[in-house]
This record gives sequence, C-alpha cells and structure tokens, in this order.
Amino acid sequence: MRKSNRKIRQVFNNVEIIDAGSEGKAIAKVDNKVIFVPFVVPGDVVDIQITKSKKSFKEGKAIKIHQYSKLRIEPKCVHFGICGGCKWQNMSYDHQLFFKQKQVKDNLERIAKVEIPEIMDILPSNDQYYYRNKLEYTFSDRKWLVHFDKNEDNSGINFNGVGFHIPRMFDKIVDIDHCCLQLEPSNKIRLSIKHYAFKNDLTFYNSRRWEGFLRNLLIRTSSTGDLMVIMVVNDKDKEKIESLMNHIKTNFPEITSMFYVVNHKKNDDLSDQEFVLFHGNPYIHEKMATINDPKKFLTFKIGPISFYQTNSDQAYNLYKIAADFADFKGHEIVYDLYTGTGTIANFVAPAVKKVIGLEYIPSAVEDANENSKINKIENTIFYAGAIEKIMDEDFIQKNGWPDIIITDPPRAGMHTKVIDQLLKILPERIIYISCNPATQARDIALLDELYFVKKIQPVDMFPQTHHVENVILLKKRV
Repeated sequence: MRKSNRKIRQVFNNVEIIDAGSEGKAIAKVDNKVIFVPFVVPGDVVDIQITKSKKSFKEGKAIKIHQYSKLRIEPKCVHFGICGGCKWQNMSYDHQLFFKQKQVKDNLERIAKVEIPEIMDILPSNDQYYYRNKLEYTFSDRKWLVHFDKNEDNSGINFNGVGFHIPRMFDKIVDIDHCCLQLEPSNKIRLSIKHYAFKNDLTFYNSRRWEGFLRNLLIRTSSTGDLMVIMVVNDKDKEKIESLMNHIKTNFPEITSMFYVVNHKKNDDLSDQEFVLFHGNPYIHEKMATINDPKKFLTFKIGPISFYQTNSDQAYNLYKIAADFADFKGHEIVYDLYTGTGTIANFVAPAVKKVIGLEYIPSAVEDANENSKINKIENTIFYAGAIEKIMDEDFIQKNGWPDIIITDPPRAGMHTKVIDQLLKILPERIIYISCNPATQARDIALLDELYFVKKIQPVDMFPQTHHVENVILLKKRV
C-alpha cells in the first residue's frame, strides 16, 4: 500500500477566539502563539485545524464550533464563509465598529508609538448593506463548488461562473447568486449576462491558460441615477461583442453609459487599455453637498477609471471631518496630496484662498480640472507627476507656501521622500486621511519629531468588512 505524503494537519480543540485581527480574521492564542482564523467571532469556542505555520504565528480554520459568541448574528449573504468579501457579516454592527476603532488605536500604539489624544467615536455608515457605488465581477471557467467529490463523475457539471475570487485562489471564483453590496440592477445585469453567455456558448476566462471570451464586468452607480457598465473581453470578435452589448442595452434601458474593453494581458489592470464607448455618455455624474451649505451640491464627472469613494454618503462625511479638522479661516493655501480626481480639493476650495492638487496619474488630473470647471471653481490648480519629485522648493516658490496640507495616500501610505518634504515645508497643520491605519501609523511615527497628534476620527466606509478609514489632525510642534 502506497504511503501518503500528505502531512497530517495539527488540530487544537476548544480554543476561545479572543479578538478580531487584520484582514478580517479573528485571533486565538495557543501556547502563547497567535492563530488567525477566518469567519469566526470573538467569544466563539472552536476546534482549529492549522493550515499554515510560521515562526511568529499560525493560520487555521474552524472545523467545529462548541460555543457561539454573544456577538454573533446571522449573516445576510448566502455566500458568507466562501466569498472573502464581507468577513464580518456574522458580527453585530455595533461590535464591528468597536473592533474597527480598536484597530485604529492598536496601530497607533504599537506602530506609531506616539502620544495620542482620546479617539473620537467612529462614525457609522447609515447603510450597512447596498452602500457601494462600484463593483467588479470576474468570469471564470473554474467556479468553486461547495460540495465537490473528485472521486465522483463530475463531467456534467457546468464550471462557468461569474462573481468574486476565492481568497488566495487567483484562478477560482465564487459564482454569485445575489451580492448585498450594490443596489439593483447590479445583480440583475450580472445574471442576465451569465444566462446570455450560456445560451450563446460564450466561453468564460481561464486565468491559467489566459483564454476565454468573457473576463470582467464593472458596474458603477451614482446617487443621480446614472449607471455605467463596462464589459471586459479577451477577443476582438466585433460581432460577438456587439451582440452581447446590444443584449445588455436592450434589457437594461436605464444604463446611461456603456463601454467595452478588449484585454489580452495576463492581468486585469485596465489603466493602460482602450475603453470603447458603445452607448450613452462617456461618464456618469455624482453629487456631493458643499462644504458651506448642505442644500447645495457639487457635481463630479466620473469616467470608467476615475477614482471616487465607493461609499458616496460617507465620502461627504469623511471630507467634512477633514475640513473641520483644518479649521479654515479663508486665507489659507492648501496642498492636496494624492488628489485623484480632485474631490477633496474641489470640496474645500470655496473655504480657502487656493488649493494645489498633486496626483501621480495624468488622466485623474484631467478629471480634476474638469470637475473644477463643472462647479465653476477657479481657485484650484492641479499637477500630475510623482509627488516626491515635483513638490520641491521651486514648486513651492511658484505656488505659495502651504498653510495646510491634506494627504489621502493609497493603502501603501506616503512615500518616505514625501514625508521628508513635509518635514522641510512644515505647514501649520497636516490632515492625514487613510484607508490603512497601519501604514498611517508608520508615517505618523516619522512625522512625530516635528508634529503631534491633535485629533483622531475613524470613519466606517465599508460595513461588514474589517476596513476602516481614519482621519488624523497633526499640528506643528512649537
């Protein structure tokens, strides 16, 4: 009899889950070593099977629950536990907020290691479901089967599906029946395309062989009622593309903007691809209340790859907090770093003398300028380029010394050279907005020599997930 080479995985029995950790995983401890476990809640008592063992931590999965936590609730989504998108759905919203606030505090204490004031209560989201204005789905001919036995005859199974990637599996997706993150007709559009594909024998993408017609589907909605659909395919067959696009257009007349993209690359990045306008406008509009009057609105034009906060209602609250922290008096020169399409810059512009927006991506700067024109804002200037290179002494002499700097970098945080520049420029206040409290804390530590933390306000932009936005006011030391 052949001996199996498969290693028997270690199991720990009756282990209490003690905390919520990074990447939406919960935390247990055995023999003083941390174990990260997904899809369980602090207070659960479980048996854990170890799936990965490192020197400083382990990872595992709960194979049996002996005692359920009082923090538990019934998940709303039928795909919970398989799809990795909303890992905290089984935890009450109040406790989600508690652990998000704790995440901010822990990162500042453990990573920044600076003196901090009392953290203000996290601002909850009004909507706990259906709050996203953008979703991207993936087509695959390797959908995940919940009940699968390789010893059975599986020749009759249709492995084509469209949904979200299985965590840590680039080539497999969860075939989504109903997603609770975006309002209709998001689910209806996705299902209609899938059924059309089955009926017309369209092939689904295989990311191992880089073949298959259907690749991705992006849907963007807005509070104005605009609706954008972007179909990504892997074949220039014009007849096939137009037939599919006409099917979508006919069945969903509410769509105001339709694009398709032919992507032959081995990755899904579309920033360097051609977006072909098939129907409607090349953009959608989003509205946001102004800084001075909640009854008046700014309008933002959003193209297929434009960045806009995915929780539109919370975006206003986030920017309002940043403006309140800045305490504008009207005479200030403001630098808005990582300005994107200029949403923050245009939001604060009516309250200050001038806003200088800096952004890496040229197309985003074009959008920022366009958004200023739409809203008849004349005191903004936008520059494209690497911020650590363009924000030098000559740049500051040309544009004016900033009284306040607002920075909203990507998850990786600020470039160290940008931080070095901030320490040379020394504005009176820095407003640091972050979607990653860990990298924010790292950057705060680097700024601590000349700045202290005055205010901290977490904001929940993404209910049912571990993600949290955080706004920090830094003031120059005397």
